[in-house]
Amino acid sequence: MNEITNSVLTATNSMDMATNALATASVAGGMNGTVFNGLDLAVIILFALGMIGTVWYSMRKKNESGKDYFLSGRDANWLQIGSSIFSSNIGSEHLVGLAGAGFLTGMAMAHWEMHAYWIIILGWAFVPIYDRMKIFTMPEFLELRFSRGSRNVLSLLTMASLVLTKIAATIYAGDVVIRTLLNVDHISVFGHQIDVFWAIALGLAATTGLYTIFGGMRVIMYTSVLQAPVLILGSVCILYTGLHVLGHGSLIDGWHATLVTVGSNVHLIRSVHDPVWAWTAVLPASAIIGFWYWCTDQYIVQRVLAGKNQQESRRGTILAGFFKLTPVFIFLVPGMIAFALTKTPGVGFSTNGDAAYTSLVAQILPHGLRGMVACGMIVALMASLGSKFNASATLFTMDFYREWFPNASGRTEVFVGRLATAAIVFLGICWVLVIKSLHSNLYVYLQSVQGYLSPAIAVLFVMGVFWKRANATAALWSFSIGVVGGFARLAVDIYMRSYETIVGDAKNNLYHGVITLDQYKTIIAPIQQKYGLIYDLWTINWLYYCQILFVVTAALMIIISLMTKPPDPKTIKYTWYGATPEEKAATKASWNAMDVVLSLIVIGCVVLFYIKFW
Repeated sequence: MNEITNSVLTATNSMDMATNALATASVAGGMNGTVFNGLDLAVIILFALGMIGTVWYSMRKKNESGKDYFLSGRDANWLQIGSSIFSSNIGSEHLVGLAGAGFLTGMAMAHWEMHAYWIIILGWAFVPIYDRMKIFTMPEFLELRFSRGSRNVLSLLTMASLVLTKIAATIYAGDVVIRTLLNVDHISVFGHQIDVFWAIALGLAATTGLYTIFGGMRVIMYTSVLQAPVLILGSVCILYTGLHVLGHGSLIDGWHATLVTVGSNVHLIRSVHDPVWAWTAVLPASAIIGFWYWCTDQYIVQRVLAGKNQQESRRGTILAGFFKLTPVFIFLVPGMIAFALTKTPGVGFSTNGDAAYTSLVAQILPHGLRGMVACGMIVALMASLGSKFNASATLFTMDFYREWFPNASGRTEVFVGRLATAAIVFLGICWVLVIKSLHSNLYVYLQSVQGYLSPAIAVLFVMGVFWKRANATAALWSFSIGVVGGFARLAVDIYMRSYETIVGDAKNNLYHGVITLDQYKTIIAPIQQKYGLIYDLWTINWLYYCQILFVVTAALMIIISLMTKPPDPKTIKYTWYGATPEEKAATKASWNAMDVVLSLIVIGCVVLFYIKFW
């Protein structure tokens, strides 16, 4: 971290003159001409060569088995694990979604970004269990603890979610990022004008897919060490420059101007009457989703499974915890700054919510830094995309192919893994093209699937790890019902989407006093009368619905477990209470006082953040 800090300070000093000039010039001019110049292109070329060299170096060691291909030979160190967790996490939801959320709603989405404490819990509570089980996938844990049926359901759901939502989201984000950076909407191919989206979608997926197919997890781990510091450094430069421009040379004035412009949106805790961000909705639901994502999702946990031992995996999570403290400041706050710049006379900055972060790069950063930050953004998308490709292929190969062909050799596993990765790349591109051709907001609703499915998954892992009485029958039934409940709400969301703007605007206008309660009832009455219970289900805040699903699934898990026979005593070893004395001693020997202190610092930073922005 010292090297990163020194680099930031050096870059900050060199930027003073450039940002002073920018503060008195028309910021929008960056979008009227070429976004990049020769210096930017030189930086991009140098970084590309560095990436190529890193990929080549990481591929020198051959993948001889599934352990090599999917878990990097289980020899990853803490730096690789922590960097990979962070790089994989920083995808479309940050480069596009989080900055856009900061632009539109201030600190409302910060709760999801201050989940560094869940990463610490992953390292201390779950790494010892996963390590002694030596599992490849999260569904594999469910089979050992409960049944094959639970494993199949989770594996299929996770693969479908990755291919149909997360991969599509990342490719869409690539379109927004690259389109804004290049300042171009169409390209000419053999004399025909083609939407640049098609070139971006195919190029991003194909390039990432190529090195993921041949390199597997190892190449993802190695490249993350290069990507994470570049992304953080570049984003810090955006934060600094944005405040500098907004404050006309003063960072403090820039921050004050941001606070004045965003007003009450700077607060984390919103009124219980807020139609979207009520604290009673946000705090519990974000915690449920955060636990699922950081402690049980294959996409993230696969990195700690690749660790050499518990010590390296835990320290990797601690590093990732420190990294996870930054997105609020390097993505969400720049979105707030972008909003303030659009409201500042004489600056000339323009953008929309989705392109807030990229517009800052294209309009306010000096040349050279534009190229560096652009590299960080593109490789962040590629790291996120590559991790999704690899996680999907791991699930197919280890959860299904190895079950069908248990005697397959290690080389065969690698071959099947590569074929699966290639197939997932192809399916991901095809699905994006399908959604693009629909010209609707169906894609937005598909993204909400993780919010509706995560409660049931979270219950299975919480109960499976911390309650010895939970059994296979209860797991399968409660999980299935929880999933059905999630898909039911998703179906209602899609069915009612044509009324979203009308009802959403009415709720916001009522909350802000623009209309009276009687006027609100007049607006919604025809819709409510027409759809009845469907309308009532649809209008439950999705965050409250997430909590309801969690409680219902947990209640079913408890009731069914108590009404059916206890689980096989052999499954106890897969719970928190099942470690042998030797395994407990190994876990104890894997940490020291420094690990505890650093973990407490991460948690303390989260607490201080909530106190500051309460």
